[in-house]
Amino acid sequence: MGIVEDKIKELMEKEANVREMGGSKAVSKQHERGKLTARERIDLLFDPGTFRETDTFMKHRGTLFGLDKMDIPADGVITGFGQVNGHPVCAFSQDFTARAGTLGEMHSKKICKILDMSMKAGIPVVGFNDSGGARIQEGVDSLSGYGQIFYRNAIASGVVPQISAIMGPCAGGAVYSPAMTDFVFMVKKTSYMFITGPDVIKAVLGEEITFEDLGGAIAHNTKSGVAHFACEDDGQAIERIKTLLGYLPNNNMEEPPRVDTGDSPMRTDPALDSIIPDNPMGSYDMRNIICSIVDNGEFYEIHELYAMNILVGFARLNGRTVGIVANQPTVLAGCLDVDSSDKATRFIRFCDCFNIPLLTIADVPGYLPGSNQEWHGVIRHGAKLLWCYSEATVPKITLITRKDYGGSYLAMCSRDLGCDLALAWPTAEIAVMGADGAANIIFRREIQAADDPEAKRLEKIGEYKDLLYNPYIAASRGYIDGVIVPSQTRPRLIEALEVLCTKRETLPPKKHGNIPM
Repeated sequence: MGIVEDKIKELMEKEANVREMGGSKAVSKQHERGKLTARERIDLLFDPGTFRETDTFMKHRGTLFGLDKMDIPADGVITGFGQVNGHPVCAFSQDFTARAGTLGEMHSKKICKILDMSMKAGIPVVGFNDSGGARIQEGVDSLSGYGQIFYRNAIASGVVPQISAIMGPCAGGAVYSPAMTDFVFMVKKTSYMFITGPDVIKAVLGEEITFEDLGGAIAHNTKSGVAHFACEDDGQAIERIKTLLGYLPNNNMEEPPRVDTGDSPMRTDPALDSIIPDNPMGSYDMRNIICSIVDNGEFYEIHELYAMNILVGFARLNGRTVGIVANQPTVLAGCLDVDSSDKATRFIRFCDCFNIPLLTIADVPGYLPGSNQEWHGVIRHGAKLLWCYSEATVPKITLITRKDYGGSYLAMCSRDLGCDLALAWPTAEIAVMGADGAANIIFRREIQAADDPEAKRLEKIGEYKDLLYNPYIAASRGYIDGVIVPSQTRPRLIEALEVLCTKRETLPPKKHGNIPM
């Protein structure tokens, strides 16, 4: 055997050693916890045979506390690039079997290099987080590593899509990187995120709480809104990531991919003509409208378990990706509040970053009243919706199905905030406020002077409704561009999108605005 053959054999042996990760015992423990290994996750994400690993042989250079005697394969993180459903993607995957995937100087350097490659190449990046946190033996080098990752997350934001999958522990400073990315997936029962764990909380505050209740997938999907998806296992999370990537462009300079869905752009749905309840206080599931008008009824919902009074997610209209924001009448009557405003704002800004047209479907009676909302800053949070719709330059189409009152009418992408085309169903009610309150104000003296004040009040409420509870006054002023038959909604939206897909709009030059955070 010649020298070259010896060198190749040595390379193969070194690669095989690294692929053993933390060893068979550690891999078995990972599987016993219901988790895939770092390399199994990579294999599931990428098209077979396309992943190319980078920095396979990178090693830590710590010497304190016995680190100099520790071998950590790949320094606890696998990095590289490949194809996902035929499209280029970068990824890193922390390896809990190798010293619990702790992050040190070289571990972070590998992640930073793949983030840099993602930005230079203009392709999405997916991160699998499964780590015991900072490698404390490396001291401030570990802290510096986190800081360098955070910096790149911020710089990459709005340049390439960033997706985080929490597939194990993610605690302390490690949680901030996923929180800075665009979408966070968590796995039920096996992943958690928190700044300080249950033991510290008990010692400092005397509060007893489990890992799952404090920072599990359901907690962050329902209470904090930190996570966008709660998945049953690693495999489901990875499949949902792959589906999400299919809706997105590679970077901010590209348009989203257009696909042939096989659904006729001229398809109509007569069921929409009767979906609005006769009782104005009645509710209906907005998802039924969304699924009726989008291609093949496929709606990829984001933040499904959080602030459920508003729906956000991706769909396609004649093969084009659209971002949908819609009030949900079945929850809080579709009122806007602090959490729903934040949820919608974040999604709208993502769509604007990546050239994804926005479809807003409005059925909203107003902002949720009450001292709790006021004290939690509903004014400031509600203003974010006004801000982000005004700032967005992508095509913006609004459909009003029923109630659209007051400030919430403006907040759901009215003409005045830059909507490019506003359509309404004949059932639309566009007014400053509800009829009961309006009649009490406008006709107060007449009601008080009447022989039967309650009968007079009901009469005036009916008069107000007859005058204003329709879309035609708004249409006569040009605030509504068209009143359409509900069953014709899909073709009308597709026609509008086709016209607006070449929209070009620029904002005044500035470093950046100061959004009310």
